[in-house]
Amino acid sequence: MTSQVSPAEQAEPADQQGERGLAGERGTPDGGKEVRRLDRVIIRFAGDSGDGMQLTGDRFTSETASFGNDLSTLPNFPAEIRAPAGTLPGVSSFQLHFADHDILTPGDAPDVLVAMNPAALKANLGDVPRGAEIIVNTDEFTKRPMAKVGYERSPLEDGSLDAYQVHPVPLTTLTIEALKEFGLSRKEAERSKNMFALGLLSWMYHRPTENTETFLRQKFAKKPEIAEANVAAFRAGWNFGETTEDFAVSYEVAPAAAAFPAGTYRNISGNLALSYGLIAASQQADLPLFLGSYPITPASDILHELSKHKNFGVRTFQAEDEIAGIGAALGAAFGGALAVTTTSGPGVALKSETIGLAVSLELPLLVIDIQRGGPSTGLPTKTEQADLLQAMYGRNGEAPVPIVAPKTPADCFDATLDAARIALTYRTPVFVLSDGYLANGSEPWRVPEVDGLPDLRVQFATGPNHTTEDGTEVFWPYKRDPQTLARPWAVPGTPGLEHRIGGIEKQDGSGNISYDPANHDHMVRIRQAKVDGIEVEELAVDDPTGDARTLVLGWGSTYGPITAAVRRVRRAGDRIAQAHLRHLNPFPANLGAVLARYDKVVVPEMNLGQLATLIRAKYLVDARSFTQVRGLPFKAEQLATALKEAIDD
Repeated sequence: MTSQVSPAEQAEPADQQGERGLAGERGTPDGGKEVRRLDRVIIRFAGDSGDGMQLTGDRFTSETASFGNDLSTLPNFPAEIRAPAGTLPGVSSFQLHFADHDILTPGDAPDVLVAMNPAALKANLGDVPRGAEIIVNTDEFTKRPMAKVGYERSPLEDGSLDAYQVHPVPLTTLTIEALKEFGLSRKEAERSKNMFALGLLSWMYHRPTENTETFLRQKFAKKPEIAEANVAAFRAGWNFGETTEDFAVSYEVAPAAAAFPAGTYRNISGNLALSYGLIAASQQADLPLFLGSYPITPASDILHELSKHKNFGVRTFQAEDEIAGIGAALGAAFGGALAVTTTSGPGVALKSETIGLAVSLELPLLVIDIQRGGPSTGLPTKTEQADLLQAMYGRNGEAPVPIVAPKTPADCFDATLDAARIALTYRTPVFVLSDGYLANGSEPWRVPEVDGLPDLRVQFATGPNHTTEDGTEVFWPYKRDPQTLARPWAVPGTPGLEHRIGGIEKQDGSGNISYDPANHDHMVRIRQAKVDGIEVEELAVDDPTGDARTLVLGWGSTYGPITAAVRRVRRAGDRIAQAHLRHLNPFPANLGAVLARYDKVVVPEMNLGQLATLIRAKYLVDARSFTQVRGLPFKAEQLATALKEAIDD
């Protein structure tokens, strides 16, 4: 879904001013119900993993994006394909934060919780602030479902929800009643209750509806009776909100025109943005794109998306395992393609030997790691930032690899282009460290102009590049560019450019196998020097007053929560500087100078302090770690408290 936004001066954002949206003007439409205008709202849909909560959230998000709000989302679901129904581990949720101004996170706590069953209520109630609205599917609050999650008495009747605005709605009964004319079984009709809930919430927040109806008809095109049943349930939910006395108020959140420069926008997830970045890099490099991959959560969406784009010269290979996937990709790199392999943390461990081979061969290869909770299988559907040291050092021998980390879902596009630039220019494998939060979350993305994309074209070797002592012209595969230290890229089959490859150490220049100690020392150092010499942009520092004594330094997906927390700290009157790293190897050239300007450096990470460890080792700075490994992103309030304590310490 795309929308046009006119230019406007951007005001100081009010992201995360509190846990509730701020009420503005009130009005009464012709129907007689009050309309309240809010500046932002956080909604969480929660139910069984089979209740369609992700689809419901996606559709509400799409309509919100088309309306022009700024938004940020947090899908959260079990690892099992079909988790045990009615249990706490089986709860799936989707949180959406949308506003009339610039926002950065999916929100700390929901203003509205839609709970489809007792498990959804119990699993999420601890996050809901007092006074928030809770919409409950009362049909599910029977003895057995409540007993599954430890409710001896109904929370709808024992007074435990008195601090909230509870709306008891028999969603299942109303949905079945609305679909009587379709002749569906009770079980089939029940499946549409998520669309009833979506219709109700769409009425409450004045969301557009046409695109959702079109989507449903397209999704179920082969089963038109199911499509029309879902549309009917969606409309019934809307009409219920319009007519019932229980919902006396609806809400409006104006478009966020001031938050966006002029352009064409669409809602985009991190994995989709990354996929588009790979296609754009391929087009800008004028190279075929090859993906060698083995499906693994949460990276599989990239394989699914790229498989749709053969018209752009994309070739996808679903391998039998992780090792075969990267082996095929490295072979494609040798053959002259822009080669990519995608995976998550456990897959990186399996690919490590071939990544080392790519370092030795000095061929361009993008290794996309969508990080998740570990170790081992860990938490497949939960987010984490714990693969940094694996990307930095997780290979035998001295095998340096550049590392690039996007900071938001939309930034996955630009970070991927940057990683491709480095790989192609310096002839090296490059890590892209995204994570589950970025991969599955979404935000508005300004569609770039093609003319503004970087030129990534490369020159392949076409003939001999070295003259021997006897005057013979030969091709030396390891003769280096004096500026980048990159070796020539020779496509197999080019006459006269036959050369040896393999994992055994090469002689610099000729590429012959070499066991010479001095040559090995030289090759180790020159490969490191090549990575150290990669040109990356200097680190930008946000320090409005110029006299802050505390710096918060982040990387990757912590950008949104850190920035929201910094805004809170500054609004409270404290001075703090912020910087965020995209390039983790090599670090920006000015990082040491930036760190030296501040008395205190705080590094929030979703690991046990991996970046802080690197910073301490390289710059001898007493960086303070603030960490969590809960499988969820930081909350802005949590970070703001930690930053305030660091300032006052």
